[in-house]
Amino acid sequence: HTHTHTPATTMGIKFVLLVNKQGQTRLSQYYEHIDIQSRAADEAEIIRKCLARNENQCAFMEYKSFKLVFRRYASLFFIVGIDHTENELAILEFIHMVVETLDQYFEGVCELDIMFNIEKAHMILDEITSNGCIVESNKTRILAPVRIIDREKAKPA
Repeated sequence: HTHTHTPATTMGIKFVLLVNKQGQTRLSQYYEHIDIQSRAADEAEIIRKCLARNENQCAFMEYKSFKLVFRRYASLFFIVGIDHTENELAILEFIHMVVETLDQYFEGVCELDIMFNIEKAHMILDEITSNGCIVESNKTRILAPVRIIDREKAKPA
């Protein structure tokens, strides 16, 4: 049994986590199947490692078979798991773009916005990524379907 390399078309992003300073996960999106037990164990370990870093330490870290890229914005930590072929700086840009898009939609995103509008946060992430690949970076196009839903909900019945 020989190990075959997966084609370059596979996803570079394995998961996205939004975590608060207390280490509670506020949003998690996985792009490959990981069973719930090992996901929970890995998540706890990843969060512990990322929260233990200080501002002056590198925002990249190896973890098991993948790399972690993380960045803190206000009280939220954005943690992205990527494979070894993915560019860490591109992922920092991706995190920044996600933050800017959430900021634009929520007019200054905070932890409570994510908690009370989790489906909107997932929808925004789904507009940006597909199957672990970044597919859209234009904020207007990303937010268009979310705004359509908002307009439909606002219409009188």
